[in-house]
Amino acid sequence: MNLVDSSGWLEYFADGPNAQNFSKPIEAVTRLIVPTISIYEVFKRVLMQRGEDLALQAIAVMQQGLVIGLDVSVSLQAAKIGVQLKLPMADSIILATARSRAATVWTQDADFRNLEGVQYFPKK
Repeated sequence: MNLVDSSGWLEYFADGPNAQNFSKPIEAVTRLIVPTISIYEVFKRVLMQRGEDLALQAIAVMQQGLVIGLDVSVSLQAAKIGVQLKLPMADSIILATARSRAATVWTQDADFRNLEGVQYFPKK
């Protein structure tokens, strides 16, 4: 399974220099999980930069994967991960969600660099 974090989705939608690194996991929708916090982050950013119509279109693409809500178990694991790895809340939730589904995290967020189960691509 694959989980593309918000930075990867935004890079993909913007067709940025790292977009090709995220196209394979995003387009393999049968193996794609999408945490609701990623939907929040992507919708907010696209809404601010491009408007509601494009933000809704982005979310429609994201919903082709399996959307995973935040439950108590993942919340507790995310809190532990946040303390252990000193990660921000959203990153902790993303990593805990991925680990709960044995998924690889695909990202260009430096907070994930060198973590197990992560495919990290430095921003270009």
